[in-house]
Formats: sequence, structure tokens, C-alpha cells
Amino acid sequence: MRFAAIADIHGNHLALEAVLADIRAHDITDIVDLGDMASGPLDARKTMDMLMALDIVHVLGNHDRWLIDRPIEKMGSWERPAFAQLNSAHLDWLRKVPMTRVYRDQVFLCHATPADDNVYWLEAVTPEGAVTMAPLETIEKQAAGIPQSLILCGHTHVARAIRLGDGRLVVNPGSVGSPGYSYNVPYPHVIEAGTPDARYAILELKSGSWSVTFRHVPYDNEAMAVLARRNGDPESASALATGRVGRPLAGA
Repeated sequence: MRFAAIADIHGNHLALEAVLADIRAHDITDIVDLGDMASGPLDARKTMDMLMALDIVHVLGNHDRWLIDRPIEKMGSWERPAFAQLNSAHLDWLRKVPMTRVYRDQVFLCHATPADDNVYWLEAVTPEGAVTMAPLETIEKQAAGIPQSLILCGHTHVARAIRLGDGRLVVNPGSVGSPGYSYNVPYPHVIEAGTPDARYAILELKSGSWSVTFRHVPYDNEAMAVLARRNGDPESASALATGRVGRPLAGA
């Protein structure tokens, strides 16, 4: 069993195109998508059109949910520009996507944690704003009752694999389209990938054990950085250009 996991595309259709090409180059046909597909200062419509045309497995992310569960005046700064680009077909399609699901009986899929789509699982944030790996006991508590040997999540945009005490593997494939952001929950902090590459993971089951390969795929990130800046989001523009938050885009 061999498949690819993608997550946190956030409207970055060029990053998605590059990842899909890389997946095909590795002769992989099966893909799971862990959510947060459209929201952001980029091209939500084109991204959703691409995803809806694919025969892959999806779960809903918190940003996806925020596009369909509240009026526009209560949406966040990443939802409002995405919502303006989407039509009823996109939104109706999102409404049918489940929050969690089991893939091929062996892989549990969720966006953030099994119980909550907007809580960090593999990472913890200190009151000072440092982002660290969460304690193993905290991670294992969230995984209680899940029998599958492989558990996939996204949300934090941090590519990471954690082996639980009972042998189960929890994997975040990293973000396809958003290599950095700032957030104020539970404390103000910054997530930075360090490079602007599109990220995903290849999972393979051999002789009863899972292996994971993290892929970093270059693409025309400068074009997406320019688009984010044009759409009024300099923080995303910096992250897309450099993999870091708060560094000015060249030429700004």
C-alpha cells in the first residue's frame, strides 16, 4: 500500500500543480487531502476547481468549515477573499466533505485532531510564543480509541512524524501552499517552514510497518508571493517568497 498525503493548500494552485506532478512522477495514483483547501489571499476558485476534478479522498479543515458555517461578516481575513471567489457549487461540494474518515480501513484521517479541527496536535505553544513538539502523553491522549496503525493530520503546516508508544504512527505531511503564518491562539506565535517549497508526504506500508517520505517541491512561489501582496497580505507574501514570516518581499 502506497499513497500520498497533502494538506493545507490554502488556495495555492501553483503549489498544488507542482505537488501533483511530483506525485505522478513517483508513480503514485492514490492521494488523501487533509483539508484547508481554499482560504487565503491567493486563487481559491482555481484551486477548488482542480481539487473537485480529482478522484482523491478529502477531509474538511477548519478554514474550509469557516467558509460554510457562518455569514461572511463573521469570516476571518483568509476566508473573506476566498469566499468572494467561490460559487455555490464549490460551497455545496465542501458541505459534503466529512471532518474525519478512515482510508482503506488502515489510515485515520483528520485535519487537526480527531476531536477538534482547530487545535494543535503534534505541536505546543508556550506563553512566550515558542513552538515545540507536544509531549508524547498529550499526543497519545488525542489518539485514544483510534485502532488504525497510521494517523494523518495537518493544520499546523509543520511536517512531522511521531511514533506512539504502542507503535502507531502519526504524520503531518506539511503544507502544500502556505509555508508560514502568525496566529494568536493559544498564545501569539509564528510558524515558519524555512523554505518556500510545496510540501507533502509519501506513505508506504511494507511488511506491516509504515514508512514516510517527506517531499519538498520547488515551484513558482514568487508568482504566488506577488499575488498575495497584490491582494493585501504582506505576511503571506513574505512566507510564500522566503518560507519565513515578516521578511519583506524583494522589490517591496
